[in-house]
Amino acid sequence: MAAALKIDQFNLLDDDSCDARIIAAKQILGDRLAILGHHYQRDEVFKHAHFSGDSLKLSQLAAKTSAEYIVFCGVHFMAEVADIVTNGERQVILPDLAAGCSMADMANLVKVRKCWEELSQILDPDEKVTPVTYINSAADLKAFCGNHGGIVCTSSNARAVLEWSFGRREKVLFFPDQHLGRNTGLTMGIPLEQMVTWDFTKPQGGLTVDEIRQAKIILWKGFCSVHQMFHPAQIEKFRREVPNGHVISHPENSYEVCQASDFVGSTEYILRVVRAAEPGSHWLVGTELNLVNRLRDEMKPKNVTVQFMSPMVCMCSTMFRTDPQHLAWVLDNLVAGTVVNRIQVPKDVAVPARRALDLMLEVVD
Repeated sequence: MAAALKIDQFNLLDDDSCDARIIAAKQILGDRLAILGHHYQRDEVFKHAHFSGDSLKLSQLAAKTSAEYIVFCGVHFMAEVADIVTNGERQVILPDLAAGCSMADMANLVKVRKCWEELSQILDPDEKVTPVTYINSAADLKAFCGNHGGIVCTSSNARAVLEWSFGRREKVLFFPDQHLGRNTGLTMGIPLEQMVTWDFTKPQGGLTVDEIRQAKIILWKGFCSVHQMFHPAQIEKFRREVPNGHVISHPENSYEVCQASDFVGSTEYILRVVRAAEPGSHWLVGTELNLVNRLRDEMKPKNVTVQFMSPMVCMCSTMFRTDPQHLAWVLDNLVAGTVVNRIQVPKDVAVPARRALDLMLEVVD
């Protein structure tokens, strides 16, 4: 096997040169290659994807292809899911290993195990609590759920997963995103006072024994940095300027933003609703900038106005690390017969994680 080409050789290339290399590599590799582009990915990379979608959809598409190499233009946890659902039989590659997720990093296995141990001083969590992890989490947290009778959810199926969870045990520990858990709980009629926030920086999550005993959902104090940039004042300003406008937001937004919105749903939901909008309508969208900009350009010829909610640039900075230079680098290495940046989830993690993922798919099927 030839020595791997160094990323330093590509960092000085301009985007046009990288485009030419990427296109050439795709032609050479043919059906052996599948490039996955997440909705939040920058346009310069997104345009080269064979498939686009959210993290779970992309992993499922990858599993259906016969591609030997799966290049995931997203973030680390997404590539882990792709490796898990393909049973480690494909070579899953993340162009830049620094492309992580700040939300996922807020809940690691050490912190979650400590929480579980502290809960066990008050009640039996394996009898009383179903652990539910958002798919935006590390593989070992999915495995933790698989080992404790828990499950994974996405933003589109969180309610169905929570309903299943309450059918088994009386409480839910929901991590890492507090906002998705809270907003979903509200749609189920669970009052705010029965949804407490576990602050992992404090003993016993900063909660009293009574608060824990009375809670239906214990929310991890995590959040998406992108969706923290949206505020009710932005919606109020839009309402004044566009009285007949519509507001649609992702459930990773705060309770206040979601309550002020007309529609709340996953990325795929947002795309579906806005694409079906009446000509002449005006939409304020509260989710990641790259997706909103593409949706704006798509809907403009249909006389539908799509406006980004925040006045500030607000994109997923970690996903932005995947650039044309890194994509060209991994593809040129594949052409040369060398695999770089392969993501491999250890079997002792992959098996219980797959169990939690499969359970989710059974619940929402």
